[in-house]
Amino acid sequence: MRYMVVFDDTPEMAAVRQRLEPEHLAFLERYRSEIPMAGGLRQEPGGAYTGGLWVFEVSSRERAVELIQLDPYYQAHARRYRLEFWGKAFPEVSVLM
Repeated sequence: MRYMVVFDDTPEMAAVRQRLEPEHLAFLERYRSEIPMAGGLRQEPGGAYTGGLWVFEVSSRERAVELIQLDPYYQAHARRYRLEFWGKAFPEVSVLM
């Protein structure tokens, strides 16, 4: 099943990003088969991060929540999230980004 999550950073997240970026990136690499797309969100190119977005390919919503809770950035309690099931338009069309 495909889910997507949008993270909203709290003001404390900038310091968390600096401290935990290597662990966060290692986490994303470890779970790349279940989180094939992930990245930070900004208001404009080069601007400060305001959050993040991941696309999941997982067996269940519970698995998506489990992965979110394993992320070092999330464990630092510096971001909120909204998790949604994603029904992609034109499901028969493969997309690479």
